[in-house]
Amino acid sequence: MIDVEVVIVGAGVIGLAVAHALAARGREVLVLERNAAVGLETSARNSGVIHAGIYYPPRSLRARLCVEGKRRLYRFCEDNGVAASRCGKLLVATGENEVDRLEALVANAAANGVDDLVMLTAAQARELEPDITCVAACLSPSTGIVDTHGLVTALHGNLQARHGQVVCDTGVNGVDRVDSHFRVRFASGGEPGELTCERLVIAAGHGATALVEPMLSEGGYRVPRTRPARGHYYRLGGPHRFRHLVYPMPDGAWLGTHLTLDTGGAVRFGPDIEWCDTIDYAFDDSEGRRRRFHAEIRRYWPGVDADALVPDYVGVRPKIYGPGEPVPDFGIHGAAEHGAENLVALFGMESPGLTSSLAIGEHVGDLLDDTNTS
Repeated sequence: MIDVEVVIVGAGVIGLAVAHALAARGREVLVLERNAAVGLETSARNSGVIHAGIYYPPRSLRARLCVEGKRRLYRFCEDNGVAASRCGKLLVATGENEVDRLEALVANAAANGVDDLVMLTAAQARELEPDITCVAACLSPSTGIVDTHGLVTALHGNLQARHGQVVCDTGVNGVDRVDSHFRVRFASGGEPGELTCERLVIAAGHGATALVEPMLSEGGYRVPRTRPARGHYYRLGGPHRFRHLVYPMPDGAWLGTHLTLDTGGAVRFGPDIEWCDTIDYAFDDSEGRRRRFHAEIRRYWPGVDADALVPDYVGVRPKIYGPGEPVPDFGIHGAAEHGAENLVALFGMESPGLTSSLAIGEHVGDLLDDTNTS
């Protein structure tokens, strides 16, 4: 006997967005979350940026789901009273050697369907943000910010309204394929238990590899390895005049030490990138880190005061590549990848995962529906 139609492991923004999409299709949905509340890990420790779709390879899932997700996210926020703002972003070239890279990003964005970027001279950029310095810039009007806590709360509420459930303080410690269904083993409030489901979605962030590997490691499927990467954020302790996000030229997969605003108008800088072996949210406010942050920010804001940088928080991104390796696409693996029907496992759901979340939910729903009808 099957206990529930769909189980989703993980109640971060992506797990909740998948649950939202499936419940809207009439599915019976149960989300299991190991923390005491929803959205406490990667979803709570990021820049809160709604990305336009500038950086990602054309025709990739990252590009397609970001552009579609941006549209869905703004509409969801408007419909559900979630604080969000199309404040726009300035992408700046701080030296002549970066202008070609800036123009290449504009061309890449156009290939992704982002056709609203505006090239600016240095003088035009300073009209928008008088405190920055650059030799050229482009304005991305559709880049914005969102209250991530408000977003996960709204997604949770929408799920409950459709009779879906989230059970917190419930850590999943194993999943098995049993005939045509799945058995999910967990500990809830310290007590062990298990249940069965017809369909299973693994949206467990850093824990996805460990859950999927024992079930699918045989048969030639290579489960992506999840590698944690820490990122520190400083906030600006003092007044400012910024109205837009400010991003330097990216360095490979790293988008640089950018300046972001939150929905309350506060300025933050970050993240940096620090590869690590364990999940650690402790802030390392070392002299070297502070000096590196200050130097990076001064490239586009020479007037920043190093003493105004206040330690804020650390996020840990679940990457599926390592230092110096090419950046893969989102790992959204269904039966076509691993051969197990009615199972979707998500790996490496970092930026632009927040922006893409609602589109990812629909994509996962399509994968499960395609499996069910094949």
